[in-house]
Amino acid sequence: MPLKTITHYFDYKSPYAYLAQEETFRLQEDFNIEVDFLPYTLDIPSYLGSAQVDETGRVLQENRNAHQWRRVRYSYMDCRREASRRGLTLRGPRKIFNSSLAHIGMLYAKHQGKFRPYHDVVYERFWRRELDIENPLVVKQVLGEVGIDTADFLAYLNGEGRQEHDRLRAETENLGVFGVPSYLVNGELFWGAERIVRVRERLAAEVGERRKG
Repeated sequence: MPLKTITHYFDYKSPYAYLAQEETFRLQEDFNIEVDFLPYTLDIPSYLGSAQVDETGRVLQENRNAHQWRRVRYSYMDCRREASRRGLTLRGPRKIFNSSLAHIGMLYAKHQGKFRPYHDVVYERFWRRELDIENPLVVKQVLGEVGIDTADFLAYLNGEGRQEHDRLRAETENLGVFGVPSYLVNGELFWGAERIVRVRERLAAEVGERRKG
């Protein structure tokens, strides 16, 4: 059967996933396929610890060992370096956010046919430190800004949306996903922005097989 859809897993609080978005959207154009964007809410404290800093970067609260601090500091330095190269703003958040609410907002936007404008606004504003993704009224406001009827959003957030989010997260982990950005191509998992080149190779092979057929 011809390949028409691949799945991309992201988390709004992941800088690496943010930097992968442009290339992910380009896959759709270059290979004439649909990319199904699905949220995967990371439990970052379970493997990188947690911390909260003030505007100057002074640590206010932490639960992180020296190894975790080195890894986190390098990761943000690396992402800021890449963001600067692309002309993007990437300011590290002052704490580890629970992004599930923003992800439920994304699912709501997706059901309303307005996924892309919501997705773009949330990513850009969050990494400018201009969006509190844990505030339901803020998320609702973003939905309204991009032309979505928000009358049912809070009910969705606390009911069907939360259930859908949790179900998707469990299904995602059952597929072997553990981080973002991740891509599922015909059941094969690719993790990390640097693996987009491998996704492209696999899609090119699929296109070649399609033409032979």
